[in-house]
Formats: sequence, C-alpha cells, structure tokens
Amino acid sequence: MTASKLCINNATAEEIDALPALAGHGFEIVRYREERGRFDALRQLDEVPGLAGKLSDDDRARLSI
Repeated sequence: MTASKLCINNATAEEIDALPALAGHGFEIVRYREERGRFDALRQLDEVPGLAGKLSDDDRARLSI
C-alpha cells in the first residue's frame, strides 16, 4: 500500500505539521499560501520562512501541489 501525497495547496496547518520534515512549519506554509496564492512548484517551499534548504528530495516526494 502506497501512502498518498500531501497536497500543500489544500492541507491544513495541522496536516502539514503531521509530517516530520515539516513539523512546526504548518502555520507558516498556510500563511504563505494565503498571502501569495497557491504553490506552483514544490521548490517554492524554500521561500517559506524557516524552510530554505531544509527539505530533501525524499521529503518533497511525499508532497504534491
């Protein structure tokens, strides 16, 4: 059974925080999304305060836009 990917454009802060790589960043990701609009690419997560360079390719593989 393959785990589904978390859509960062629809996820709540609590759902985002449930992922170990993003724990504690859910509020900032949702705020970024509300202020600037939907994410067009996962690399945009590097623009979220506190996330620049912190996500590995494996972490990004668990996400969708």
